[in-house]
Amino acid sequence: LMNSFMVHFWRVLSESFYPDLKQAIGVGSAFEGWSPREQDVVYQVLIPMTPPQGHSFHLELDTAGQTGARNFRIRVQQECTCAREQRGKKVLCFLHHAEEEEPNKNQELSFLHTLCTDSYLDVHKTARWFCQLVRATWPYLLQSHNWHLVLLPSKRCCQFKVTNGRDSYRIEMLFGVRQGNSDIFVSSQPNPAWTPSTIWPETYAVAEMKFFQHIARHAPPDSLHLKCLQFFTRLQLGLGFSTYTIKTIVMHLLNLLPVSQWRRRHFVTRLIDIIETLRTCVEVRCLKHFIVGNQSLPEGITLPPEVLLAGTCNLVHDLVMDPVVHSQAVNNY
Repeated sequence: LMNSFMVHFWRVLSESFYPDLKQAIGVGSAFEGWSPREQDVVYQVLIPMTPPQGHSFHLELDTAGQTGARNFRIRVQQECTCAREQRGKKVLCFLHHAEEEEPNKNQELSFLHTLCTDSYLDVHKTARWFCQLVRATWPYLLQSHNWHLVLLPSKRCCQFKVTNGRDSYRIEMLFGVRQGNSDIFVSSQPNPAWTPSTIWPETYAVAEMKFFQHIARHAPPDSLHLKCLQFFTRLQLGLGFSTYTIKTIVMHLLNLLPVSQWRRRHFVTRLIDIIETLRTCVEVRCLKHFIVGNQSLPEGITLPPEVLLAGTCNLVHDLVMDPVVHSQAVNNY
């Protein structure tokens, strides 16, 4: 389905001045091979965006209230293209020759006006644009003959459901900008309601997905590492510990213990390891982020230097700051 969407997106956007969309990357629990809620699986895909011709994206770190994961703004800047050619034609330079092509100037303005706020890429506007793309291209997809599309409300991404009377799939299109050539993006992932629309949080979803792919390639056929993760996340639903906390603990253990020690006969032992690690995290009020500052990741996972060399990022920082929250976490454990 995503391949079909992307083919039509490329056709629609090939001659436009909107961002270029790259191949969608499956991320999150559904593509990592597990899900805490088997009957309510959300298929998340991250679509990398690159700037349209004559423009560039510049990531600016937002330092306001930073306590953990970083937030960015994406400044859109016009670039001189006087000396460039594309497909044998000169590329219009909006900085120096805009008066020569007034219709194209209007197209260029539509990008800044439609998707930006004060020269910064706007998450909410970009999400609306994605939803319009999905709605406009759906009738041209072969899947539209047998499936029904329903767009779901969302401000920071494009969520929709496809059904055919028997089966139903929920898809969440995230979009973002890659940091250099790394596996780290700034993305439209959901954030607290008060987050400004020009703020793009740093996401490690692609790096985490690639870590699970690495484990899958090296794990024995009867490995139950995904069953351990799935079992424990379901077991503690509603107890106050986030699914991401449990996932982080399991990733740390997978990076520490050989994959040969995750076979069926080790199942109970690994579950004990998970709950003991959770106990330690609650006691010492610290759980290190798995990606940030981790210099022992498998080969093939690329981090930008500032992420690789970053200091400790504590995922349970609120336990340090608020004694009441810590006391509640102890009770939950």
